[in-house]
Amino acid sequence: MDGDRVEIDGGIMEGGGQILRVSTALSCLLGLPLRVRRIRAGRSQPGLRPQHLSGLEIIRDLCEGKLEGGEIGSTEITFTPGKIKGGIHIADTKTAGSVCLLMQVAMPCVLFAASPSELHLKGGTNAEMAPQIDYTVMVFKPIVEKFNFTFNCDIKKRGYYPQGGGEVVVQMSPVKELSPINLTERGTVTKIYGRAFVAGALPIKLAKDMAAAAVRCIRKEIRDLYINIQPVREPDDQAFGTGSGIIVVAETSTGCLLAGSSLGKRGKNSDKVGIEAAEILLRNLKHGGTVDDSLQDQLIIFMALAKGVSRVKSGPITLHTQTAIHFAEQLTKAKFTVTKSEEEDPSKDTYIIECQGMGMINPNL
Repeated sequence: MDGDRVEIDGGIMEGGGQILRVSTALSCLLGLPLRVRRIRAGRSQPGLRPQHLSGLEIIRDLCEGKLEGGEIGSTEITFTPGKIKGGIHIADTKTAGSVCLLMQVAMPCVLFAASPSELHLKGGTNAEMAPQIDYTVMVFKPIVEKFNFTFNCDIKKRGYYPQGGGEVVVQMSPVKELSPINLTERGTVTKIYGRAFVAGALPIKLAKDMAAAAVRCIRKEIRDLYINIQPVREPDDQAFGTGSGIIVVAETSTGCLLAGSSLGKRGKNSDKVGIEAAEILLRNLKHGGTVDDSLQDQLIIFMALAKGVSRVKSGPITLHTQTAIHFAEQLTKAKFTVTKSEEEDPSKDTYIIECQGMGMINPNL
């Protein structure tokens, strides 16, 4: 069997957990046995962290596969997938490991399951180094659903760094195939809205300060639009631990959604948190792409699986995106091309990511 294993070098390019997420999801979908070596080789703590292990375990459980080397700190795993089944699956990082990243690895797989799935994902909902759950619901969800599927994401409890304790429940039904997407017209910004939140021991004043600072920062660039950022205190029964943060979303006339977000932490001024989110949003609006820098790489696996040609106009291609493309092409028959967009406006740094998808068909439907 080992002769047929696909060999993945987990230490190249972005060199992080994303290589593991893309390659194990595709391994599961395509029935390809996999060996990943040099996992997170360049990181300060190399090898599997609780976050990555939970992701591997949920994929293993989804398809009744075999996983070897699945322990914390392991730098090499082998994975032998089985048949993807629906039903209820639970993944718990037992830390502030991101539920959004667990969703990233599991979602492509359950789309091609035999029956509907319910994923109970436990860990951090608003954690560093990962999309916040608010981003997943407000930006990722409406855009990824353009591939012609829907899912439901119920935030049962929010969890923050360091102890996690959050839980989201994702429900989705399988599809026969995915449609390609065409996101090439940015349009003009029509609305800017968001939420600034505090939870646990923090006063609502922090949320108000974050929101006000973000509004002031955006006002300098965009004067004629009402900016609606709601300050909220998460109800005590819907949040575990203490945390704060903000997300600001811009919606355009063509239905594009771009965002900036930031998390509070001890010793970080709340104005700074708001300004950080606003600056990320403004940077994403400046490049002229139809997707922001966080969404770019999350769309790659779906473009690779879809039937037909997908086109997405983006800002500069992130290392995460280059990495996702590299492994999607290594494992599937999808072909990607990235070209500089021929813009009317030479100051814009935009690219077209085009993909001839492999046209994955759900064998169970």
